Amino acid sequence: MAFKDAHIVLTSHPSQVFKDSPQVQWGASTPLERGPIVASLTDFSKRNAIGTHSGSYALYRALAATAGQLEIDHRPDLKNTEPVVEFGPYESWSGHKIVSLDPWGAHVYELFQDFLQKGYDIRPTIAVTSAHIHMPELKKRVSEGKLPVDGKVVLEKGDVVVTKAAVEPVWYLPGIAERFGLREGELRKGLFQYTGGMFPELITRPDIKVFLPPIGSTTVYVFGDIRDLANPQKKLTLRVHDECNGSDVFGSDICTCRPYLVHGIEEAIRGAQEGGVGCVVYFRKEGRALGEVTKFLVYNARKREGDSADKYFYRTECVAGVQDMRFQELMPDVLHWLGIQKIDRFISMSHMKHDAIVSSGIKVIERVPIPEELIPEDAKVEMEAKKAAGYFTPEGAPSEEDLKSVKGRQLDE
Repeated sequence: MAFKDAHIVLTSHPSQVFKDSPQVQWGASTPLERGPIVASLTDFSKRNAIGTHSGSYALYRALAATAGQLEIDHRPDLKNTEPVVEFGPYESWSGHKIVSLDPWGAHVYELFQDFLQKGYDIRPTIAVTSAHIHMPELKKRVSEGKLPVDGKVVLEKGDVVVTKAAVEPVWYLPGIAERFGLREGELRKGLFQYTGGMFPELITRPDIKVFLPPIGSTTVYVFGDIRDLANPQKKLTLRVHDECNGSDVFGSDICTCRPYLVHGIEEAIRGAQEGGVGCVVYFRKEGRALGEVTKFLVYNARKREGDSADKYFYRTECVAGVQDMRFQELMPDVLHWLGIQKIDRFISMSHMKHDAIVSSGIKVIERVPIPEELIPEDAKVEMEAKKAAGYFTPEGAPSEEDLKSVKGRQLDE
C-alpha cells in the first residue's frame, strides 16, 4: 500500500520527503506568512506537521481506514463549512501567546484556496457553529423567574441560544517547550519516550515544528455576540471547566462539577442578558487529565479508607504519582484566540486557572466561588480539600497550616 510505503520513507529517509511542504512561520501576522498546517495523510510529500487531525479520535479514523470503511485518499468537501460568525483576527493571533492551537484553523477553506487548488489537503482544526442548549436546571430557573425569557439569549421554552466552537489541539513545539521551561529537544524526547515511541518524527525530524497530539479537544460556548469577547468595554463573565463525565453528564453528587458548570452557564447567560457577554470553555481533561480509571480507583480507596479533606489529594497521588496533569499553562491560549483581554467575573475558585490566565496577560477583576447551597453533601470533603490546597474563597487565602495538611503529607500516614 502507498500509505505503508510512505510511512516507511517518512521515518527512514527524511531527505526524500516534505520537499513540497509549505514553510511554517509560527506567530506571523498574516495567515499566508504563517503558512497552512498540513497534517493530512493523502500526500505525505506535502506534510509539514507531525501527527494527524481529529485529536483523540485519530485512532478511530486509522481503524476505519484499516478496516476498509474509509478511503485513505478521501478529501473533505469544505464548501459552506466556514464559521457562522466572523471574528478576529486579533493581535494575540500573532507572536507566541498562542502555541497549543492554530488561530487560523477555522478559516483554511477561505484563506488557503491557492494551496487547495494546487492539491494540498488542508483541513480545519476549528469549527464555529450556532446551537441551542437545553438543561433541566436552567429550565427550572426560567420557570422560577430567576432567568428571564428575553427571546434573544433565553427562549420561551427555556432553550438557550449559543455560538459554539470546537477546537482541536495544534502544538507549536518550540512554544510548548518554552511554556514549561524545557529545551525543545527535551520536550520532543519526552513526548516520544513516554508514549512508547508513538511519534518517531519527534526525534528524527527537528525541522518540523508543529505537532497534532492525539488528545482531547476544547469546546467554547458563547452567550451573546462572540465578537464582544474581544471588547474590553463589554462586561465578560467566564467559566473555564475541565471535564467530569460522571458529574457533568450523569449527575454524580460526589463532586461539585455539574453544579459549578450549571452555575457558570447561568451566570454567563445573566451576563449576556445584562448587556455583556458570557462564555464557558470546556476542556476534555477528565479526572484532572488522569483519566476515569484512575479517578474511580481513587474513589474506591477514599471510600474504604475513610474520606477526609486532608487525604483527598494525597490518595490521588498514591495511585497516579501526581495530583494533577491538566497543565493550565496551555489553557489561556483559547482565551487569546477569542481576543479576550479582561475577565470581569471569573466563575472559578481554582488558583491554578486564575494564575495561568493572569500570567498570560489577561486581567481578572472578580472571582466568583460556587454558592454554598449548590454544594452536594457528599462533595463537601472535596470542597474543603480544595480550599485548604489554595482554592479561592471570599474569606481569603488558606493558612500555612491548611496548606501543609494537604500538600505535606508523607506516605507513611
